[in-house]
Amino acid sequence: MMPGPMGAAARAEAARLSALFESVGAQAVDTSILQPADVLLDLYGEDIRARAYVTADPLRGEMMLRPDFTVPVVRAHMEEGGDPARYTYAGEVFRRQETDPDRPIEFLQVGFELFGGDPAEADAEVFATIAGALSGLDLRPSTGDIGILMAAVRGLQTSDARKGALLRHIWRPRRFRALLDRYSARTPLPAHKKTLLAAADPFKEAGPQVGVRSRAEVADRISTLREDADTRPLSEEETALIDMILDLRETAPNVLSALRDIAVDMPAITEAVSGLRRRLDALSARGVDVDALPFEGSFGRTTLEYYDGFVFGFQHASRADLPPVATGGRYDALTRVLGQGRSVAAVGGVVRPELVVRIREGRA
Repeated sequence: MMPGPMGAAARAEAARLSALFESVGAQAVDTSILQPADVLLDLYGEDIRARAYVTADPLRGEMMLRPDFTVPVVRAHMEEGGDPARYTYAGEVFRRQETDPDRPIEFLQVGFELFGGDPAEADAEVFATIAGALSGLDLRPSTGDIGILMAAVRGLQTSDARKGALLRHIWRPRRFRALLDRYSARTPLPAHKKTLLAAADPFKEAGPQVGVRSRAEVADRISTLREDADTRPLSEEETALIDMILDLRETAPNVLSALRDIAVDMPAITEAVSGLRRRLDALSARGVDVDALPFEGSFGRTTLEYYDGFVFGFQHASRADLPPVATGGRYDALTRVLGQGRSVAAVGGVVRPELVVRIREGRA
């Protein structure tokens, strides 16, 4: 019988990783396996239900089996911790698997999180530390920067409502693309919506009221749709620049050069591009070969929705079907949400010990 993701070898690897992170000053912490569902629902909306196990407690209300460590660690730090700080943790997380029965629903996660300090230096330290922990394995690194795309969206010449919608769906690439095409008039408004919005009284031909929304709520929604329909489409130039950012797929120095060119026509990304340059300098100072480091404009957009800057991952070089061995990134905005307005620079990453064992033993 093959050892599962919670076997002795995986736990031994988790202990090795934890010791390594502690050796660079990280404080070992733990969190409850059961987490309040309302916090995660506020962060991610109802989408999180498709990825997490939900239960009900008669006193505490709706609870979730821990889908990851980052959110509870950030909550604890913002309530009790001081900056700067660094943490490590190891334990089980739980994810529902509705499409792939071979993927585990319970697995170990070991993490390394930094709070405070210079963002570029902290990004580089987390990446280099995790890369060092995985040295000797046949892994392919990937990097990206969601902050560049977010800065580009915020700089668009369009309504705040449209920018807000695009920002909410950055982590849903298909929905983001559909909105971008609609806002740029690449996709026409469906005929039935045109008819609805053109009607002097949209309720005149309506049937009996069904569902939980009141007539006033429906009227407000129609008014919002009318305002959006009257908004001038995004220019072809702006849309093309967003496409250029999303299509970037090169070594990091070449991407930096391309982004500098894009920033000439889209000044809103200038600061984020400067942040990328500082990060590459910091990575190089830590011995990372940045000349060969891959960068993808869309990388990290299908992870949990708290990364808002640097993102990275390590994948088996020849087994793209396997989950990433390690992932991580910057999540400054999450600290502001959980810190009730107080924020701190924060970056971290997690490693899957059982995948490390499988690859090391040649079972991947």
